[in-house]
Amino acid sequence: MSISEALVPEFDQEMATTRKLLERIPEDKLGWTPHAKSMTLGRLAGHIAEMPGWAVPTMKQESMDVNPPGGPGYEGLVATSQKQVLAKFDEGVAAAKSAMTGVSDATFLQTWTLLSGGKPVFSMPRAAIVRLMLLSHVIHHRGQLSVYLRLNEVPVPSIYGPSADEGNM
Repeated sequence: MSISEALVPEFDQEMATTRKLLERIPEDKLGWTPHAKSMTLGRLAGHIAEMPGWAVPTMKQESMDVNPPGGPGYEGLVATSQKQVLAKFDEGVAAAKSAMTGVSDATFLQTWTLLSGGKPVFSMPRAAIVRLMLLSHVIHHRGQLSVYLRLNEVPVPSIYGPSADEGNM
């Protein structure tokens, strides 16, 4: 089995689960935050929505600079509506799946580098980037979003098993 054949089904499963949470973000609570040091619900949802699209530069470029010298830095998406978040997420999921499907193991094993201000932040094989900075990162923030939803009395969907709101799978 190739790396692509192993990663893409996992990606599909995790993105389907993630979309279920994004479908529930309450538009009237996008400015809500559980703590002064926490992201707003709108920024958290926007961050989750933008992450799948990061697979494209990971697979198609050797590096990405989030704060290029002399250029504008990366500005994260802050959700203004559920429709906006879902559109961004769906666009990124489709592009990511296309970028990863059928890619050779040799390409997945090539080193990719994240830069900031022209300086390396980290370098890893593309497969590790997809696993850590895309899948695990989305899962981490999805967990945060499920807590945000719970604290706002929004029913939390089943994720890896029944939730208190959805006992049946």
